[in-house]
Amino acid sequence: VMLIGIPCGLIMRHNPYKIVKMFEETIADYCGSPYAIAVDNCTDALLMCCEFYNVERVTIPTRTYLSVPQSILHAGGSLQFKDYRWKGVYQLEPYPIWDAAKRLTSNMYIAGSVMCLSFHIKKHLKIGKGGMILTDNLEAVEWFRKMRYEGRGEVMYHEDNIQLNGWNAYMSPEQAARGLMLMQNYPEEMEDLPEEPFYRDLREFDLFKDIEVISDEG
Repeated sequence: VMLIGIPCGLIMRHNPYKIVKMFEETIADYCGSPYAIAVDNCTDALLMCCEFYNVERVTIPTRTYLSVPQSILHAGGSLQFKDYRWKGVYQLEPYPIWDAAKRLTSNMYIAGSVMCLSFHIKKHLKIGKGGMILTDNLEAVEWFRKMRYEGRGEVMYHEDNIQLNGWNAYMSPEQAARGLMLMQNYPEEMEDLPEEPFYRDLREFDLFKDIEVISDEG
């Protein structure tokens, strides 16, 4: 089988994770981001970004997927909600973290940010399950690359000195290979995914019912 002119079997025998790097480079180039770090899903991407920025008080929309506030809480942050409609992307204010699970179009990267993508079966690039972090911060890149893989460097773990308490959140070569194949025919411009059906208001869940809601003026 050929993948973009390269025999897949040759890549897999030599180093299967080269396919993951190829997928990262493809997404980074398409989105206009200097770097892209592949992970297993968008939720873990958001969690790692919250951990990297050591978030404290974070403002998010009242209507979004429930793993977003959960990631903030898991990272040690606290929540406040803002009641507004969003499309495609929104910011985890005041941090440069963007939930971009519903957008994948060319040159979408916002300079100075970390943008979290989703490749779930219901999203634009349907590889089954996967995520990506876009950034121009090299320090963040090096940290994300280790933290997604149990704190490991790019060597066998018994040859490494583990210094970071990371997660098992890496993307598999199989998912990356599917992503690469789908990107070969992916259009230059894509509309944001529709908001319908609207997410439930997070305050309807007992876990979030007492969270403060602020106005657009703060």
